[in-house]
Amino acid sequence: MPDGSVVLAEDALLGMLVSFWQLVIGLCVLLALGAAAYRLAARGPSRMTTAMLVTGAAVVGIAVLSYLAGGF
Repeated sequence: MPDGSVVLAEDALLGMLVSFWQLVIGLCVLLALGAAAYRLAARGPSRMTTAMLVTGAAVVGIAVLSYLAGGF
């Protein structure tokens, strides 16, 4: 703006949309993780299935902890 004033409405709208898209991306990741875990579990017990489930649970756990720690 030529007079040096700042339009805050655009920043507020963008801030709300960023949070919404983070939620959408998080839900898509959870859906993909759930589908992968289901497919691995349906193939029966094996070392690879167990390793993949443990690794996936660890990744999700770390993501949840970092989200909770970042919120405070």
